[in-house]
Formats: sequence, C-alpha cells, structure tokens
Amino acid sequence: MNASSANVTVVLQYRDSFTKAMIKNVIVVVLGISINYINAGLIHTFCKHQIFYMNPRYILFIHLVVNDMIEVTVTVILFVISYTIYQINVSICCIFILFAVSTTENTPLNLACMAVECYIAICVPLRHVQICTVKRTLMLIVLIWATSMFSALADLFITLATEPRDYFYSRLFCLTKTVFPNPVIIKKRDITYSVFLVLVWITIFYTYFRILFTAKTASKDAKKARNTIILHGFQVLLCMATYADPPLKEALLQWFPKNYTDSLFSCYIIIQILPRSISPIIYGMRDKTFRKYLKRYLLCKLSTYKATIHRL
Repeated sequence: MNASSANVTVVLQYRDSFTKAMIKNVIVVVLGISINYINAGLIHTFCKHQIFYMNPRYILFIHLVVNDMIEVTVTVILFVISYTIYQINVSICCIFILFAVSTTENTPLNLACMAVECYIAICVPLRHVQICTVKRTLMLIVLIWATSMFSALADLFITLATEPRDYFYSRLFCLTKTVFPNPVIIKKRDITYSVFLVLVWITIFYTYFRILFTAKTASKDAKKARNTIILHGFQVLLCMATYADPPLKEALLQWFPKNYTDSLFSCYIIIQILPRSISPIIYGMRDKTFRKYLKRYLLCKLSTYKATIHRL
C-alpha cells in the first residue's frame, strides 16, 4: 500500500463525528468567504480608479489577489467535498487539482516579479517608465500562467499516457497524489518546485541587496522598498510550507493516527488558508495610495448601508 492509499484508509477509519465535521466545515467556509470578501473589495477599489490599473506595481498586486482568491475558492470546495461527497469523478478532480497546483506555483513567481519592479523603481528610476509598462506587465502575467499551467498540464498528460481510459471515469478521494499517482509526476513536481524556489530566492536576495547598496541615502522610498522585499521573502517562506506539507502529513500519520483528521485540518488552515489572508494586509493596507482609496470605498459602503437601514 502506498502512502496516499494509507492516508485515505486512515481518514476512512477515523472519520469525524457529525458535529466536529460541521464545525470544521463552517470554520473553513467562513474563513474562505471572509478572505474572498476582503480581496473582492481590493479588486473593486483597483478597478474603480485609473491610477491603479495604469500602474504595473498595482497590476501585479491585484493579480496576486485574484490568484489567492482562486486558490482559496478551489481548496475550500475540495475541503467541503471531502466531508460531503467524499469521492468525486477523476475528470472533475483533475480540473480542481490543475487550478490548485497552478495558483500555488503562481504565487512565488508573482512575488519575484514584484521584487524586480521594486528594484527597478529604486535603482533605475529614470528607466522605470520605459521598462515597467502596462503592456509588459500583462505579458509577464500571461507568462506566469503559461509556466505554471505547462507544469500542471504535464502531470495530466503523463497520467493520460500511463493510466487506462476507465480510470478517468472512476471516483476517488481528490488529492494530488491520488489523482496523479505516477511516481514520475511526484519527482517532476519536486524538481519544478525546487527550481522555482531557487530562482525566486535568488531574485529576492539580489533585488534586496542591490537596493540596500544602491540607495544609501536612506530615503523613505528605499526603506519602504527594502521592507517590501523582506515581506516578499516572508511570503515565499509561507509558500515553502506548502512543499513541506506531504512529509509533515506522513509524520503526523505515524505519530497521531487516531487524530489524523484533526492534524489534516490544522495543516490545511495553517498552510493553505492563513497565508492567503496576508497579501491584503501586507500590500493593501501598507500602501498609502491604495489604503486611501480603500477607505473611501469602505466608508461609501458603510454610509450606503446606514441609509438603507434608515429607510427601512
């Protein structure tokens, strides 16, 4: 029996009670809706003001927000399915997993691009307008998606080539390892993640130290850019927690087999949900311009709500 089969067997053996399952699902759904509601407010603010969608920095930021929304939505749906339907059609599971894998890989790549934009703004300010254009930024986002989707689709093609056709009409517990069971896929994914992370870390260290040594005037912009890149590094560390998820689950299975479902729930909240709530706080609230327009949006919503209540 392989590791993924063992995990599914343990989950079957130690299923949560109805009350515990309901509490977990309510927590996950409420967190998912809350994060997506905040992110939707950021997207609305971005779309309503031309100052944002003509600026490459904010375009990259809002792409990160949209990417997080997709990932949160997909993972919450999969979580609820695991407690309700439990097993789903392999073809449907493939679609969910492709989006989950792609958005996971998009995050560090997007953070690297944001770090480079900070570097150009501080170290090459006179060329920033020529280098960082809206058109190039949109092309960069397309390239990010093409890179991650190519990696994810490779898993699907390998599975199509190695599994019988009936496999895609069967039903299973929707996990990456169960829907794409070929060992080659696991090795390929480990290599892909390692390459992505190495490239991202090199980019973050390079841009940080270039800003550190170039902007010796200790200007506010230079300090803010350095702090922003440090936050990029922190988010990349959170991304790395996703890659540590499989061995961590294996260890928890060995140590706490009877509490394995609780361990899976904790891992899901800490590794998948909470990191997605950081982007709005780090970027949306820290940026003075974005914060100013976001406050206007929230105050407008509040005044509209009060007017509605008053009419009632």
